[in-house]
Amino acid sequence: MMARLFRCELLKIKRKGLWLLTVLGPFGVVALQMVNYGMRKAYLFAQSEDRWGYYLHNVGAFTPLALVLGIVILTSFVAFVEEETGAWKSMAALPAPKGALFLAKFFVPAMLLMVSSILLALFTWAHGMTLELGQRVPWGDLLARSLLPYFAAFPILALQSWVSAVARHQGTAITVGVMGFFLTYNSHHLPDWIIWRWPMMASLGDRAEMSALLGLAVGAALLVAGMRHFARKDVI
Repeated sequence: MMARLFRCELLKIKRKGLWLLTVLGPFGVVALQMVNYGMRKAYLFAQSEDRWGYYLHNVGAFTPLALVLGIVILTSFVAFVEEETGAWKSMAALPAPKGALFLAKFFVPAMLLMVSSILLALFTWAHGMTLELGQRVPWGDLLARSLLPYFAAFPILALQSWVSAVARHQGTAITVGVMGFFLTYNSHHLPDWIIWRWPMMASLGDRAEMSALLGLAVGAALLVAGMRHFARKDVI
């Protein structure tokens, strides 16, 4: 049943431009470094002997912002499709619990963001190879800075999916998302227990593994809470 619901959700986003956004997000993050290194490559090389490490740090500074912005856009768009087409009623007619409907809607942006994170690693590596940073690629650091922020952002994804699914108007969900974006932008001022700080910690290598594990644990708890709330609430 979950597989059927997931296929239904994928059909709804067909020709909606979300796959294009999935590619443009990570490309935009790396494109900023294309401009950065294109304008002052010599200066940036002089900042550290570890050219790969400094390059990955620069990419990582923008990764959490793109990730959180992507979460807001994708979750709100998935919920907006339901409001626009009135698809909630047809979904409710399926012999599936409402919690499963919520889970299917969570999996769509989760899958797209995972694809974006993998593409970020590929784009980061490809551009790094053109900069003559050295032949020894730090694959562990590159993959960690590309993928761990995704897991650290799981609570944000679960919370945003929850709000988008139960809010009467998507303006509420977008407002929550914009507030989260600004919290992420100013995350260096936040205490470590705030979930909007965790993607930046993971991206910049500040207790990255702990941030990712906390993200998965808290994200799972919020996902279960969202499923239960959605199952009780009359949102159809």
